[in-house]
Amino acid sequence: MRRLFLLLGVCLLSGCATFGSQGEAGRKYVVFFTRGSARIGSTAGMVIAHAAQVAARHPDAQVMVAGFAAAHGNLDADQALSGQRAEAVAAALQADGVAPARIVERPRPPSNEDPGVAAHRVEISLSGH
Repeated sequence: MRRLFLLLGVCLLSGCATFGSQGEAGRKYVVFFTRGSARIGSTAGMVIAHAAQVAARHPDAQVMVAGFAAAHGNLDADQALSGQRAEAVAAALQADGVAPARIVERPRPPSNEDPGVAAHRVEISLSGH
């Protein structure tokens, strides 16, 4: 139960990523996943919907979707999970109105540099505007 509250807290704080000099367009929108999953939960869906709204206000920006996964032994499976997470977020962004041509998916290699839930995420950012 304690882990659930921690995960929920991290998800809610995902909207608190740092702002760059470009305001909302310079911000990273972070979507968290449970270990071994590429399923988008309700909180993650809200973060994605908000990122899609920001993208709509910046129509010249590319929407970068970087998928992450921890290295848990089978690096091929972990790499595939990173890609599946990026694909799931890209599909949700499209469903929320972002044109597919604007979305660039970047699955990252598996890593254990980010501890805990930080390794189970996708980062959405806008660039080139």
